[in-house]
Amino acid sequence: METQSDFPVPPPGCPAHHGGERVPLYGPEFAADPDAFYAHLRSYGPIAPVELSPGVEANLVTDYSAALQVLQNPDAFAKDARRWRDFNEGKVPQNSPVVPMLGYRPNCLFTDGAEHLRLRQAVTDSLAGVDPHWLSRHVEQVASYLIAQFSARGTVDLLNDYAKMLPLLVFNELLGCPPEIGDRLVFGTSGIFDGGVDAEKANEELTQGLLELVALKRRQPGNDVTSRLMQHDAKLSDEEMIHQLVMLISAGTEPQRNLIANGLYLMLSDERYSGGGLLVEDAIDDALWNQAPMANYAPHYPVQDTEFGNARLAAGDLILISFAAANTDPKLSSSRQLLSKRAHLAWSAGPHACPAKDPAQLIAVAAIEKLLNQLPDIELAVPADSLTWRPGPFHRALAALPARFAPAQPRRTAAPPAGQQQTPSATPSVTPRSRPQEKPEKGSWWSSFLAWWKV
Repeated sequence: METQSDFPVPPPGCPAHHGGERVPLYGPEFAADPDAFYAHLRSYGPIAPVELSPGVEANLVTDYSAALQVLQNPDAFAKDARRWRDFNEGKVPQNSPVVPMLGYRPNCLFTDGAEHLRLRQAVTDSLAGVDPHWLSRHVEQVASYLIAQFSARGTVDLLNDYAKMLPLLVFNELLGCPPEIGDRLVFGTSGIFDGGVDAEKANEELTQGLLELVALKRRQPGNDVTSRLMQHDAKLSDEEMIHQLVMLISAGTEPQRNLIANGLYLMLSDERYSGGGLLVEDAIDDALWNQAPMANYAPHYPVQDTEFGNARLAAGDLILISFAAANTDPKLSSSRQLLSKRAHLAWSAGPHACPAKDPAQLIAVAAIEKLLNQLPDIELAVPADSLTWRPGPFHRALAALPARFAPAQPRRTAAPPAGQQQTPSATPSVTPRSRPQEKPEKGSWWSSFLAWWKV
């Protein structure tokens, strides 16, 4: 950062020391110590100038009350990304790595008014058909399968081999995917979020898989989220179906895996939890307050030029909410423990609050409890302070979570009841294998899971 006295001094190691007013949120320094960055950003006032990627400017709300003001005032702060002025003026290239998270799509995340209400109602009603008891049992089934892949080894990366894969397989069942389509969705979704040379191929596979899934459910609807979404009074077109499904998969996998991993991190590193004094539910609430899986997101755009807090904003300026900074706002320090456990902003707030927060919390709790019950002696394989966090402006995500335990043969678990009506894709009601498999080939996790349940 430049030496003008008008600007606060960045935290040690902050790339902003190297010149420029905006504070970058995309480097390893930010990933290693985001709290130091948030403390610095608060010195600007409720809203601070940041850079999400080289040349991509945004305004980050770090104050809890100011965050609520934006989230709960859609008439003044719109969600439709077609308002994004810098993008419209060509200041943000279409191939910028942050555009996939911010660019307009016709789903309920990026729309306003009547269109938002129509799409959101279809999504919330479709999710409401998921029975929580069935969901809990299904998470346990998927967890048992994943644990069977590594339990005999005595070591595991709980992030990549467990927390990452579990939401993908759970969502395949929620959406009613047959084996081949489910494998495409797993490959596509994991490839998009993890990046790398297969990112373009992954996007193609995800799109093709969803097209095939929509076509299948038009012909053969079932008791699953895809079919309920399709049959909703909103009468979604095939294009709208694809966009709502992409949103559900994106919101239900990347943040979910971070929540599971961050909860496990607390359970295995914090003596309040490792000593058995607090429950898994407490660790999840702790993670949502202090390690929000989506740390900075909820893009909004002022409808007109306005003064907000300490900043003058032009219509179409990009505003993000720092759920992480707002949750740890020092002004809450004397009262946050008195607030409801759900008063954190990790699920956002207002008309665009997460419609699946209860299922998401259930999945995280069930996944962690199942792992700890089956491998009660599991512990971190490295010191907690040696773990690294993935760089990126939006998430709070570990790069890996290595753990060790006494090698054990997979436990034999009860099969789902015969004729279980809540199983959306009618997975066979059979007893799982009692011996581990080799790790499935990349892109075949879903068919491998279904085969694991066959006699």
